[in-house]
Amino acid sequence: MTGLPYAVASGGWRYAIAYFALALPAAVFAPPLAAVALALGVGSLWFHRDPERTPPESGIIAPADGHISVIREEGDRLRVGTFMNVTDVHINRAPTAGTVKTVDHRPGAYKPAFSKDSDRNEQVVIDCGEYHVIQIAGWFARRIHPYVEPGDELVRGQRIGHISFGSRVDVLLPSAYSREDLLVEKGEAVTAGETRIVEDAI
Repeated sequence: MTGLPYAVASGGWRYAIAYFALALPAAVFAPPLAAVALALGVGSLWFHRDPERTPPESGIIAPADGHISVIREEGDRLRVGTFMNVTDVHINRAPTAGTVKTVDHRPGAYKPAFSKDSDRNEQVVIDCGEYHVIQIAGWFARRIHPYVEPGDELVRGQRIGHISFGSRVDVLLPSAYSREDLLVEKGEAVTAGETRIVEDAI
């Protein structure tokens, strides 16, 4: 039991404990610094909150909380990206069922995740064959934490990782889908594990 009204993502306590440890001696020698460290510790836990979600029974769903920031064709595939602000939940979820083929870390830059240049940022690509999930770091969020590995069998809405303090998560849809199949549009708010991006192909 954490005593919190929500679970905390793996790794979230690591950030919080460092701030709490700083707050203890600072409370004696520099109370204002202690207050700042305590606030940062509590903020770290809130940033890494992990609420339960109830996935729909069908469709490919959003892998991240936030707003749709990217919709574009890549060959015969459609990429849909979600920008996660610092106030959004940072847990990423499987868009649909699948088997993890590879988990590929790609070093890169740290441009703002809402910019076009963010396509060259550090990434983790989770290849599930028919679809890919791409976790993209931003200028501030430089810690991508995938929870899955090759061979894992995923179910719709399963936790697959998190990005500390925000950034962007894209899904490269199966080739059966096009823009006409989208249930979301650019700028729309979505909820990881619950908002459908497209309905199942017939």
